[in-house]
Amino acid sequence: MAKPADDSRKILARNRKALHEYHVEDTWEAGIVLLGPEVKSARDGRLNLAGAFATVDGGEVWLHDMHISPYDPASQFNADPLRRRKLLLNRREIRRLIGATQQKGYTLVPLDVYLRDGRIKLTLALGRGKKLYDKRETLKRKAAERDIERAVKVR
Repeated sequence: MAKPADDSRKILARNRKALHEYHVEDTWEAGIVLLGPEVKSARDGRLNLAGAFATVDGGEVWLHDMHISPYDPASQFNADPLRRRKLLLNRREIRRLIGATQQKGYTLVPLDVYLRDGRIKLTLALGRGKKLYDKRETLKRKAAERDIERAVKVR
């Protein structure tokens, strides 16, 4: 019997600064190659995406600077918390990422890590860095939207 299609996701970590720092052009869903204790720690939500980025090296995509805290019960099997981790994407997607990241100003930024169907996945975004005036404009727009929401809620 077929299992019903359920797109439920449990968000484990989110990179909140990414949307503030970058204009997101496109997104991909990627799997992450993790060790056993890293999976246990990630399922507990003990990971951090602040400052993380991805690169394409030798036809493979690697995630750098994502911190996964060591899992205490498996202390002798724990790896370096900041080690680089391989991302799993289709060859066609990797070729597209190679072309996109070679353009000046584009970078690969992880947006969030989540659990879907028992597997840990990552949303990878192609982003272009925002200028300071873009960040200010975004903050002003969000403040205006909040004020409008408050005014509508009061009535």
